[in-house]
Amino acid sequence: MLSFILKEEHYILDQNLSVRETLESLGEYELTNHEVDSSIKGASVERGMEIVTKGYTRNKNGRKTSRISKHFVCTSCHNIQREDPNLAVIDPQARLEYTDAVGLPFLQGSPLYGIVNRDSFYNNDYEKKYGDLVFAARDDLRQAIQLCSTECSQGRAMKKWELESVLMYLWTIDLKMNDLDIDKEEEMLIAKSIKEESNTKDAADLIKSKFLVESPAHFIPPPVDRTERKKSMGDPKNGELIYNNSCMHCHDNRKYSFFNLDHSKATFRNLRNNLDNFHERSIYQVSRYGTSPVAGKKAYMPQYTKEKMSIEQLEDLKSYIIQEAN
Repeated sequence: MLSFILKEEHYILDQNLSVRETLESLGEYELTNHEVDSSIKGASVERGMEIVTKGYTRNKNGRKTSRISKHFVCTSCHNIQREDPNLAVIDPQARLEYTDAVGLPFLQGSPLYGIVNRDSFYNNDYEKKYGDLVFAARDDLRQAIQLCSTECSQGRAMKKWELESVLMYLWTIDLKMNDLDIDKEEEMLIAKSIKEESNTKDAADLIKSKFLVESPAHFIPPPVDRTERKKSMGDPKNGELIYNNSCMHCHDNRKYSFFNLDHSKATFRNLRNNLDNFHERSIYQVSRYGTSPVAGKKAYMPQYTKEKMSIEQLEDLKSYIIQEAN
């Protein structure tokens, strides 16, 4: 239960509580189909965290499991910390600046932090990429995790205890009340609703308005006019953030990719010289379309949706590449 301090006729809300706990205290929490199933033997938070961050764990006999994917781990594409200054607003530039300030990479995937507070996955244009596979995953987090394991990471399906372990871990990084943009007046309204058991639906709706229950995803094409591509029209300083926090996250010393990137003149000139091309060596093509697996290598690069990298940010990245290539 929540504890309250009555001070100068104001109710004080415990900001360290989870969003779920607060909604439960209001009597307005609806059970989802991704609640933890504690009957699954062998599942644990610790094993789930290892799978997410390492790609493997140890079974009940202490033996190392096979990797979920030979190519990626969950954190290759997804942050496990908060990555937006305002959880109710889609703003890729605000996200870039926030992640840079707290030392996080700027990634294609939605954060796993708070994902259990969502009720929809693989939204909008992901149907174009994965077809009918998204329908089972759209409102079922377990199915979404399995789709990510088998298709996105080109790996294997998780066993029941592995999947439940991941879900257990994800519930430890759910949204907390201090993540939400709630002012003092709103805080008092919520606290008073819980204390007096009144206007609970209004308070719950207020809380739910402070974060997104789905992550919009729209694929957009790169510009068609190749003559415009080599013109430096962006902010190279902002582009440097994108290069260091996004491109280098996967390509530095071939961390998750067979295509190596560094800060040499040769690398930047190679990227600049391919700007006007229509193949995977062009940052325009690879950012908006991603790549496909090649012979002998099942790994591929996922594309950036417009919500994850704006048109302006791609121009900034280009301007940085041109600057460094000269």
